[in-house]
Amino acid sequence: MRYYPVNLDIRNRKCLVVGGGDVGTRKVITLLECSAFVTVVSIKASEKLLKLAESGLIELNRRPYTGADLGGMFLVICATDNERLNMQVGREAEKMNMLCNVADRPEVCNFILPALVKRGDLVIAVSTSGKSPAFAKKIRKDLEKQYGAEYADFLKLMGAIRKKLLAGSHEPEAHKPLFEEIINKDIVQLIKNKDTDKIDYVLFEVLGEGYGYMDLMGQEE
Repeated sequence: MRYYPVNLDIRNRKCLVVGGGDVGTRKVITLLECSAFVTVVSIKASEKLLKLAESGLIELNRRPYTGADLGGMFLVICATDNERLNMQVGREAEKMNMLCNVADRPEVCNFILPALVKRGDLVIAVSTSGKSPAFAKKIRKDLEKQYGAEYADFLKLMGAIRKKLLAGSHEPEAHKPLFEEIINKDIVQLIKNKDTDKIDYVLFEVLGEGYGYMDLMGQEE
């Protein structure tokens, strides 16, 4: 199987999760982090899901799934311990040309979910195309050691620089060598060491006046 890698914008999209256990709860949290409108259908629900429902962050229907639950949904995730139900949801979603993932059953999905390393806006996805989720998890843990919180701050800085450059007279084509030079100056390590003086020196050297580290980071708050 060859999967097409893609990052979906699910902001304000209706997404359905069938199953309210630990796996379903994790799927719900990830969807919420991406600003989706989440509906959960499950007789049983974790404490976390109950609290999310009480807070109005999700819609929770504590009843069995029916085909009508698919109506108006953009994306469906099925995460139950009922194999027949999982297969049913997968088939019905496929008939409606919906994006559907059935946890741990790549053969009945039209998309699979990678293991993720998240550091702010940096998202590293690891997939074994469904062959070995355990190995994907191992690689994810290795990457978590390599990419720390400093990468989130680095991307925050780069975003602020890009925004300021675009607001000025710089042509977008001129940005690439500037960004490459900043990256090659190893600012990530300077951020990790909290060496703001050296960061300011590098920014001045590459970009000139008006690009102080703390000021730029404040703009991104």
